[in-house]
Amino acid sequence: MGPGIDMADDIAERIVSKIKPHASPDAGEVTLDTELAELGIHSLELTEIIFDIEDEFGIEVNINTSDAWDTLKSVRDIVEAVRTLVDKQA
Repeated sequence: MGPGIDMADDIAERIVSKIKPHASPDAGEVTLDTELAELGIHSLELTEIIFDIEDEFGIEVNINTSDAWDTLKSVRDIVEAVRTLVDKQA
């Protein structure tokens, strides 16, 4: 993983692995500070990523795609949202 992602952060690492297949091939490195728009990720891809994340973590992300697109701008935004949901389950 590149700079900006703590290798000890399992949640971030797992989320990046879900995002990478949806990123455009020439997007470059994916870090916590990478904007989803820079990766060529739009609402359809974001919906698929959210489904993948729900399956991966056994959580339910309770937002519709338009809300998600307004609030989830970067990889870090997704990681923080998932971390909050995972912590609530613990």
